[in-house]
Amino acid sequence: MPLAIGDVVPSLLVVDDDRNTLDFLEANLSADRFAPVPATSGEEATTLLRTSRPDAAIIDIGLPGISGLDVVDTIREGGTDDPWDPGMPILILSGHADPHDAVRGIERGADDYVTKPFHYPEVIARLGALLRRARGVTLSEPLRVGPLVVDRNARRALLNGRVVDLSAKEFALLAALAKDPGRVWTKRELLRDVWDYRGETRTRTVDSHASRLRRKLARHGGGERYVINVWGVGYRLLPDDA
Repeated sequence: MPLAIGDVVPSLLVVDDDRNTLDFLEANLSADRFAPVPATSGEEATTLLRTSRPDAAIIDIGLPGISGLDVVDTIREGGTDDPWDPGMPILILSGHADPHDAVRGIERGADDYVTKPFHYPEVIARLGALLRRARGVTLSEPLRVGPLVVDRNARRALLNGRVVDLSAKEFALLAALAKDPGRVWTKRELLRDVWDYRGETRTRTVDSHASRLRRKLARHGGGERYVINVWGVGYRLLPDDA
């Protein structure tokens, strides 16, 4: 299914040291109206970041030399002088040999993962979801909701000009809600996007983090305005009458 946005063909940095896998992805992504930029090593990938300015990246974790995790770090740590968007969607490829690699990749800043050997339709489905989610908003652009500023690039939140001290997951939850502050996000969506939980999971994680986040925002002058519990559904950042 073509996933080009209007007349814009997304450029994809595709990194894998296995030539057969790389050729397979390059051919199929091109057929699906992407513009793949192939790299066979982490060193080549970091060079191509500066010259190709990709819209997204598919990165194999198990690269020799500069690892796939190092490439993820390089992308996410990009500054104002770097030509790429540090908030670009990143899909990692993880081998069955070490399932913890996928978790490490998510913790380092990747958005999603596919396990090798993979089915191409799953790759394209996950990539399309990431691009649709990122469309129109990049991590390099702070989210502003009234006096609340969520800077995802710097991983910092400010309310009324004061920095709010948040844990990594509290910040990730706030950033997820701030992307569309009037929308109700279901607990299942938040578990998927913030905690990378898949399938049905019974946990109070979302509720406990939302409660702590609400209290911290209240201490910075937010009152009870933020992180609204919609009973039986999930959470929104702003109340109905905001």
